[in-house]
Amino acid sequence: MSNPYLCSVLETVKRRYPGESEFHQAVTEVLESLVPVIERNKDLQEAAILERIVEPERQIIFRVPWVDDKGKVQVNRGMRIEYNSALGPYKGGLRFHPSVNTSIIKFLGFEQIFKNSLTGLMMGGGKGGADFDPKGKSDNEVMRFCQSFMTELQRHIDADTDVPAGDIGVGAREIGYMFGQYRRIRNVWHGVLTGKGLDYGGSLVRTEATGYGCVYFCDEMLKDKKTSFEGKTVVISGSGNVAIYAVEKAQQLGGKVVALSDSNGYIYDPDGIKLDIVKRLKEVERKRIGEYVKEVKTAKYTEGKGIWTIPCDIALPCATQNELDGNDAKTLVKNGVIAVAEGANMPSTPDAVKVFLEAKTSFGPGKAANAGGVATSGLEMAQNSQRLAWSFEEVDRKLHAIMVNIHDSAKAAAEEYGTPGNLVNGANIAGFVKVANVMKSNGVI
Repeated sequence: MSNPYLCSVLETVKRRYPGESEFHQAVTEVLESLVPVIERNKDLQEAAILERIVEPERQIIFRVPWVDDKGKVQVNRGMRIEYNSALGPYKGGLRFHPSVNTSIIKFLGFEQIFKNSLTGLMMGGGKGGADFDPKGKSDNEVMRFCQSFMTELQRHIDADTDVPAGDIGVGAREIGYMFGQYRRIRNVWHGVLTGKGLDYGGSLVRTEATGYGCVYFCDEMLKDKKTSFEGKTVVISGSGNVAIYAVEKAQQLGGKVVALSDSNGYIYDPDGIKLDIVKRLKEVERKRIGEYVKEVKTAKYTEGKGIWTIPCDIALPCATQNELDGNDAKTLVKNGVIAVAEGANMPSTPDAVKVFLEAKTSFGPGKAANAGGVATSGLEMAQNSQRLAWSFEEVDRKLHAIMVNIHDSAKAAAEEYGTPGNLVNGANIAGFVKVANVMKSNGVI
């Protein structure tokens, strides 16, 4: 990074938060994109916008005691990073996973600021979670944990203050338990969580939103290349909600999805993934993706990493952060990939992103291509405020329009600031400029 001011901001972050490598990675990636913005707008430096935007407005860390089915008291750590509220209430998911720590939550929360800005909806950025693993726990254990977690979190959230959603390890079951505990304690019905069940304020398309949104964004990148999903071979990592509904939408647009994965390994089906089987295995039976090959004889299961060695036209990493490295990117490029869109939060390492950009592979960064989920959460908030429920078609139409607008905004910003075609820079710049302008107008707070 050539700009001395930006270098000094990054060094301050590293000194203030030592050892938080994921957070450092997120800040570095954004700051590298902002060189032309800072050089063109000296007032941003004078107002210390960057010094303020890299520092969370509020960090809440708390213990979560709960009792397991054997009567033993367990203790986990919960947290909520309320990062930036310039554009509206803090908005971002809750993650329940053993890997949760302040570095990961700050990394995700920082990304969320710009992702939410790109949607055009009035949402600030935040993130939270706990180092609790729902896997292997009974429904009653999960309920007791969620109730204890919400007993503390409810002090800090509200429909007009902070509106969490789900993330890894937090689905409809967990959201339901937390929403019930919030109502029990606060004695109000607020749209304080998104991802709720349809019977109590949830939105249609929310389950499908991140996967659909990723494909909608990728389709816009393909249109820039005068092509489409029709007849293309697609590889998608993951096998959760995002991956499943990315498969669904890619297939609807004519793509042939041939691979999916989980943390154990990946499946390859040269005849195309049978989505009905995947949905039953993952959504109903909650089994590993490897079970697929027991029912589909044309498919092959491989233990461990390696999904990105499968030749494809389109790659959609939809699993987790830093899952696709520089060597994976080189393999994809060598095998002829023309477009990569991130359905997860920063699943490509910086080395991988560099490979894609240098190869002129169309690349949709997570803060843009992954924004469908939070966009539909914002639409759920709007429906809750109006006490309305929109149809599937209406929400899907609004989601599609938001994803097209995100692509167009990122593309335009990249061109305006001298890096045409670089949607990483474009997304960072478009998201940042909007937040920065509001922060300036609000004074020093």
